[in-house]
Amino acid sequence: MITIHIIPAGETREIQKPNTVLQLLNRLGLRRTDALIIRGDEMLTQDRTIDNEDHITIRMVGSRG
Repeated sequence: MITIHIIPAGETREIQKPNTVLQLLNRLGLRRTDALIIRGDEMLTQDRTIDNEDHITIRMVGSRG
């Protein structure tokens, strides 16, 4: 399981470990351009792997206006 924290919604979830960032985005129903994926102080690209027990921050981007 990995823990994800979604900003600015302030939502926290635990989900089964996806293999890559792209699989995580797909599982959450997000497009590649919808969010920044952050692990610690490192931004991750879609091809990066996700490890068990990772804590991932998803920062939603884009206009809300």
